[in-house]
Amino acid sequence: MRILIAAAGSRGDIAPYTGLGAALRRAGHDVALATTGAFAPLVQAAGLEFRALPADPAGRGAGRRELLRAAAAFVTDLGQGFADATAEGADLLLLSTTTAPLGWHLAEATGIPSLGVYLQPTAPTGDFPPVVTGAGSLGRLGNRMAGRFALRMADRVYTRAVTELRQRLGLPPLSPSAMRRRRERADWPVLHGFSTALVPRPADWRPGLEVVGNWWPHHDPAARLPPRLEDFLRSGPRPVLITFGSMAAGEGERLSEIAVRALRRAGLRGILQTGLAAESDDVRTIGDVPHALLFPRLAAVVHHAGAGTTAAALRAAVPAVTVPVTADQPFWARRLAAIGAAPDPVPFAELTAERLADALGRAVRQPEYTEAAARGALHMAAEDGAGHTLKAVEQLALQ
Repeated sequence: MRILIAAAGSRGDIAPYTGLGAALRRAGHDVALATTGAFAPLVQAAGLEFRALPADPAGRGAGRRELLRAAAAFVTDLGQGFADATAEGADLLLLSTTTAPLGWHLAEATGIPSLGVYLQPTAPTGDFPPVVTGAGSLGRLGNRMAGRFALRMADRVYTRAVTELRQRLGLPPLSPSAMRRRRERADWPVLHGFSTALVPRPADWRPGLEVVGNWWPHHDPAARLPPRLEDFLRSGPRPVLITFGSMAAGEGERLSEIAVRALRRAGLRGILQTGLAAESDDVRTIGDVPHALLFPRLAAVVHHAGAGTTAAALRAAVPAVTVPVTADQPFWARRLAAIGAAPDPVPFAELTAERLADALGRAVRQPEYTEAAARGALHMAAEDGAGHTLKAVEQLALQ
């Protein structure tokens, strides 16, 4: 079967699909991953066909109205690029949160079946508010109402994109919200690639929505950590990794100073990554390395609580200190704290060396955090997100 996975966003929004795609390829399917050109090497390294989607333009305005206008322009371009990628051939579409509102129309026009493969929960539920808002719980009724409102706002962003895409495909007019309701009434299947250790499936979700476990980013099984890093790991007590992903852009000097001061104050060795830099006997700076190789060697991970880093730290049975910035990061940070695998989050805007040192000291030296992380890791080890997805794909192929 020719399977086309379509995803857009940052590295964390793409990397899990390389592991999923590689698993499907090993099962005998031809797999292509459509995403932006920056991730072509990531896709090809996993042995997958790369198909190009338009990039999200930089330099958006700071105001809410400007952000919405820029997002609408981007998804309009994305819809046209997705149509081009689909025209290259596919027997099944696997759609991410961002590409699903476009893929539904392509599926209608072409007759190609589709399946949702989401990295975040988006369906309204009383269990928690919309993850992208960063808000705390509003109560069960309030959470559901906020969830429905968030979907309506997302539909507004896709209005122009859907109008132009349906015109191109020769389909009659249909609004994004009407198509969403149509998919919901049909119990369109969505598999969520995160662990029930962090987010159990809400009981008030409709049929067809499942939580299957993580899809882990592909990495070469022959890969090894750089010798210099390996030497550092072996030269003393387990260090702490401090990484903020793309959130460190433009603030590397300030964040590096905070990180080093916090490590000194807490009496810990450290590794800095992604935009941070410092070198001394007890601090090293590294580039990109596979989480699966490094994280089990650490005492703790300080991170921005992106979905992928959150899952990777828990999988490694390592406690975390979360410094969420925006979007779904506060949600994942709260989930780690709720299961006891991290202290309460330190919001990025309130980050100081003193607060970071205090949280690190607790995460590393109070055993309950490591014990909770170990319980989460054991739970995750029993999940098989890629295997569950393969079964769903094969069931669709029989229909």
